[in-house]
Amino acid sequence: MLKRCVILSVFLTFSLSCAFAQVSLQNLRCELLQEPVGIDVLKPGLSWEIHSAQHDVKQTAYHILVASSIDKLTEKDADIWNSGLVNSSMSLYNTYAGQVLKSKTKYYWKVKVSTTQGKTEWSKPASWSMGLLNYKDWEGRWIGFDRFFPWDSQVEGRLSARYFRKEFTTEKTVASATAYIMGMGLYELYVDGKKIGDQVLAPAPTDYTKNINYNTLDITEHLKKGKHAIGVVLGNGRFFAMRQAKPYKVKTFGFPKLLLQVVIKYTDGSTSSIKTDHSWKGTADGPILANNEYDGEFYDARKELKGWAEPGYKEDKWLTAEYVQEPGGTYQAQLNEHMKVMKNIAPVSITKRGNGKYIIDFGQNFAGWVKFNVKGQAGTKVSLRFAESLEPNGELFRTNLRDAKATDTYILKGEGLETWAPRFSYQGFRYVELNGYPGIPQKSDFTGCLVYDDMKTVGTFESSNALLNQIFKNSWWGIASNYKGMPVDCPQRNERQPWLGDRTVGAYSESFLFDNTAMYKKWLQDIRYAQKDDGAIPDVAPAFWRYYSDNVSWPATLLMVSDMLYKQTGDLAVLQENYPAVKKWMAYMKGRYMNAEGIITKDSYGDWCAPPVTAEDGKGVIADQKHPSALIASAYYYHLTTMMIRYSTLTGNGGDSAGYTALASDLKKAFNRKFYNAQGYYGDNKLTDNLLPVYFGLADDAEKAKVLKQIEYIIVEKNKGHLSTGVIGTQFLMRTLTENGRADLAYQIASQKTYPSWGYMIENGATAIWELWNGNTAAPKMNSQNHVMMLGDLLIWYYESLAGIKAAEPGYKEIIMKPEMIKGLDAVNASYNSVHGLIKSNWKKSAKDFKWEITIPANTTARISIPAKSAKQVKETGNKIVKFIQMEDNRAVFELGSGNYSFVAEL
Repeated sequence: MLKRCVILSVFLTFSLSCAFAQVSLQNLRCELLQEPVGIDVLKPGLSWEIHSAQHDVKQTAYHILVASSIDKLTEKDADIWNSGLVNSSMSLYNTYAGQVLKSKTKYYWKVKVSTTQGKTEWSKPASWSMGLLNYKDWEGRWIGFDRFFPWDSQVEGRLSARYFRKEFTTEKTVASATAYIMGMGLYELYVDGKKIGDQVLAPAPTDYTKNINYNTLDITEHLKKGKHAIGVVLGNGRFFAMRQAKPYKVKTFGFPKLLLQVVIKYTDGSTSSIKTDHSWKGTADGPILANNEYDGEFYDARKELKGWAEPGYKEDKWLTAEYVQEPGGTYQAQLNEHMKVMKNIAPVSITKRGNGKYIIDFGQNFAGWVKFNVKGQAGTKVSLRFAESLEPNGELFRTNLRDAKATDTYILKGEGLETWAPRFSYQGFRYVELNGYPGIPQKSDFTGCLVYDDMKTVGTFESSNALLNQIFKNSWWGIASNYKGMPVDCPQRNERQPWLGDRTVGAYSESFLFDNTAMYKKWLQDIRYAQKDDGAIPDVAPAFWRYYSDNVSWPATLLMVSDMLYKQTGDLAVLQENYPAVKKWMAYMKGRYMNAEGIITKDSYGDWCAPPVTAEDGKGVIADQKHPSALIASAYYYHLTTMMIRYSTLTGNGGDSAGYTALASDLKKAFNRKFYNAQGYYGDNKLTDNLLPVYFGLADDAEKAKVLKQIEYIIVEKNKGHLSTGVIGTQFLMRTLTENGRADLAYQIASQKTYPSWGYMIENGATAIWELWNGNTAAPKMNSQNHVMMLGDLLIWYYESLAGIKAAEPGYKEIIMKPEMIKGLDAVNASYNSVHGLIKSNWKKSAKDFKWEITIPANTTARISIPAKSAKQVKETGNKIVKFIQMEDNRAVFELGSGNYSFVAEL
């Protein structure tokens, strides 16, 4: 009997361990961030991914523990929160509901879940920490030097970096040490001469009169018993503006300044703090003589302050740090990722020119800087001038930089091999002119450093069409280059501004390539802070440029990006947070610009940068001419109104729904009375004029059929298979065609290599995306070669239409997979890491069959459509659980749960 019991016990233990092994938990996130430090969200959302080799895995319940130490992270001892077993299928944004979270405190958490395929074990522990939650928690004072020094130039906007230092002693064993820092505009923090963290160009830029990001950095490992020194060097960033000659246009905030606090906890339970005050010393007489985002960095290595951030440094020539006025903005934790050097790029060639100059070609247009090695005599001056392309004679083409000097300068100290890279400036470039370099430069001495926000690449795409694949690669480089703590328009000229209109739909496209959630949540806050009391929203946010032109299509970004984040992540809080600002702005525009006919009359940009008929027609022409369009303004406003009908209910503002419904009805009637022509087209019969009414639902069925014929005529006959849209039309071009049965036309447009097209850019040497369709012939000052605004909805089309990966429910809780079958496209292999996990679509077709490999993440379901004459012609090779739903448009529609699947269908 005892033997039988032992055998039964072993069997049960083995069975239980197998059940645990089948389902596991990974990627624990707090506010969708992994192991975040110094957050200020009082009720953070906790999320996790479920992984399993089993099929049809769905969560049925979860259990979360939160504790003040990892030792207490047990069901018995969890002292902060024990959720108990919660019956729920939600693995995202489960709101923390434990004790009130405290400043300067670290919390540990773990979770286990019950699923349809068994229970998991407890996950590995994760953590988050809280920052300084209250203004009074900041003990220090703002320090700086609010003045120019003799070597600075107010006229030229040259300002040297500021250095500050403080020595202290730790006499007890340190348990933890945390630095909270606001270094305006940019900072680097050192402890005992070692730089803390690998972030660059920190913190993320904001309108410092509205809100200021602080960063939280763990410095525990640097503080043993004994003497220490803290050093901080401040750069200008966006705080001391790059150009200040037009204060009515350009916003500047003053001279660089610092507020820092280090909280030290000892093993005996006591605490101490180091804070900025009069005991700090500072100087501006260091090696960084100038730093400017547009113009570059000037570094004289002979003036290096050797040991300045180490204990024992002689600071007798340094000044006492001065108290300065605080910037005025609300202090808040930075919740978006830091910028970092994300990729190193080797030169492809170095070509000798006259007068001792060399041209370095990195083979790729990108944003960042060059790190280089050099050896020579003290005082030798080496300059690096940056450009995106070359003149026909092989010299740098720099006219498109406008007045940005885009030049880094390094003066050697003459002490053997020297390695240098700038700290507080970046450039957009492919080519570098090297001047004054001692000796013969070798490719191994130069490294291009690609700098963008530390976000994961979440999407891959490859197809049987080599051009589509290259456009995808160019898009990746363009998007990455223009992530700088906010989305900017370009990285090279004297602009680099966060224009709203560039990202109205662009943010949605980008989300398939990058996990850009945190950055875009931050940017929505920037837009809200920039909103005027009367409701006006600017064209640029943060409002570093004071542009409030009161158009519709640029400020629409506030709602459109909120919509994107909700679709892609399922986070309803994004809509709730931004709904009041959108409502206020829409009332402002209606009250100010809707005429008696019910038309929104105010627009600023029209279909910005629509292509000239031929590239030569636009040769030498200033392309930034504005063509305001009441049609675009009114169509966009109608579209936003229909979105507000839905979102008013979702956000708990259901009382607004009836008003928006009535308004939408009136707008639709007014729009068609004003702009619809009895001959079957809208407005001036431009492609964009017709696309918007169709996509937005302004055209009823009878009119829609006629307008679609006009769209087809314009593309096929008038444009010979090309587009003719600017920023606005391109945002809806590919989806309008595909959703109305003309995916073939969309594919034809995407596959073009002649003007105007994305392929034309590549045929003419583009390695990113141009600002203009005719960027190679337009006026030199308006042809950025690294822009993303002309991508429109192309990448959305890649994933949702070609790969067939589309969210049926927010956050991909339910997925629609329906790849378009287009003549000439024989294969697509794509993946997307959704908030629930990896989705894959890998299909190939021949004259005989269609083969499709699919991955669906746990805790989701998918409805897939396979081209076939009947369900019997579809085989699932693994005998998985697949439910046939119906035949639809010569496709067999199935429903399936999570897992890996392989289908073959006879054609």
